[in-house]
Amino acid sequence: MKAADILASIGVIILLIAFLLNLYKKMPAQGQTYKLFNLVGAGICCYSSYLIDFYPFVVLEGAWALVALLSLFNVPRGTSARNG
Repeated sequence: MKAADILASIGVIILLIAFLLNLYKKMPAQGQTYKLFNLVGAGICCYSSYLIDFYPFVVLEGAWALVALLSLFNVPRGTSARNG
C-alpha cells in the first residue's frame, strides 16, 4: 500500500467518524471538535489526492478544508467574541 493510500484512508476515517458521531447526536455540527475533524480529515484527503495527481479531489477536499477552517473562527450573528 502506498503512502497516498494510507493517508487517504486516515482522512476518510476521520471524516466518517465525525459524520457518524454527528448523525447519532454525539458530536454537534456547531462544535469546534466536529469542525476540527472536518478540517484535519479533508486536509489529509486533499494532500493524498495531490500526491496521486487527482486534481478534482484536490479542489473538492481543499474547499472542504477551507470551509472547515473558516467555520472554526466564525462567530454567530448576534454575539461577539468579547461576550465569552
